[in-house]
Amino acid sequence: MSLIPDEELQAKAHINLAPMVDFLFLVLAVFATLAVTRAVIYDTEVNLATLKPEKETPAHILHQKSYLVTLSVTEEGNYKWITEFNEYLMPTVTSIQKQLYKQQELGLLPKEKEHTQVLLHIDKNAKWEPIAQVIFAVREAGFKIHPVYESETQ
Repeated sequence: MSLIPDEELQAKAHINLAPMVDFLFLVLAVFATLAVTRAVIYDTEVNLATLKPEKETPAHILHQKSYLVTLSVTEEGNYKWITEFNEYLMPTVTSIQKQLYKQQELGLLPKEKEHTQVLLHIDKNAKWEPIAQVIFAVREAGFKIHPVYESETQ
């Protein structure tokens, strides 16, 4: 007769899952942090602008010396540079960057990039990849880009 029962002395066949669960939570926390950080880095300063008729434009905006560049993303994912008279098909986002730099060198756009507003018209059926590419390309060129929303009631 022993002080400890025989059942307590026999080895039990089970796996301790507590360390595995702790590790799983740590991995989940790391990936969640990475996802949030990436979203914060890439999604900051994207402001959705709404076009309004010019008669409602505030007076302080009219007196600012700003230049507008209008770009468009079609349903097929093509890029267009829109001027007052024509629309020019731009094959890649690199060509858009080159055109921005070229117009700045020619003096058509001011040297101070903050005085240039790039408006991005997006087809409602366009895929997100070409939209994101043009937004990142324009930001990489040093310009601020404003996606524009046009309501269907206009």
